[in-house]
Amino acid sequence: MNAHVNGNCIGCGLCANMCPTVFTMLEAGMAAARDEIGPEQEPFVQEAAESCPVDAIEITTH
Repeated sequence: MNAHVNGNCIGCGLCANMCPTVFTMLEAGMAAARDEIGPEQEPFVQEAAESCPVDAIEITTH
């Protein structure tokens, strides 16, 4: 699984609070996702994506 934070991000920080091992907040005020997401993190990433208020998290599977 890969996750990407698109330009819809408003920098609310919800994803970074829900799943800090994958998402981080950048100085520019937007979130970013780690390149590689392990299987143990997938449910948390999915939950963060579903909780994003502006649908800024895009998930792809290998």
